[in-house]
Amino acid sequence: MKYVVTLNGKKYEVEVEKGEATAVYAGEAAKAPTAPPKPVNAPTAAAPAPVVTGSGDPVTSPMPGAILDVRCSNGQQVKKGDILFILEAMKMENEIFAPKDGTITSVCTSKGATVETGAVLCTLS
Repeated sequence: MKYVVTLNGKKYEVEVEKGEATAVYAGEAAKAPTAPPKPVNAPTAAAPAPVVTGSGDPVTSPMPGAILDVRCSNGQQVKKGDILFILEAMKMENEIFAPKDGTITSVCTSKGATVETGAVLCTLS
C-alpha cells in the first residue's frame, strides 16, 4: 500500500509491505524494518504500598476505591461492628467495620487515598 504523508510541511510517499516500509523524498529511498508501535500511554509504576507497622490482624479493603473518611486512630479501642473507614467504590459509600473487639495498632491509609482490593487499611489486636 502506498501512502502520502505530510511531515513538517514536506510530503513523503510511504510504501508499506509485509514487515518493510519504504519512504521516498526528493528521489532518495530509505528502507527500514517496521517495528510495532509503542503505546502512547504506557502504564506507570504503581505507588508503593504503605508499610504495615502495627502487630495484629490486618483489616483489608474488600474492593478497590477511595477512602472518604478514617474513623479510627492508633491506640483506639474498638468494638466489633464499629465503623473504621468509609470507602467509596462505584459511586457508593461502603462502611468498613471492625471484625472483632480490640485495639487499633496501626492505621495504614489516610483520607483521600486510593486503595486496591486486599490493601491493608489498619491492624487490630
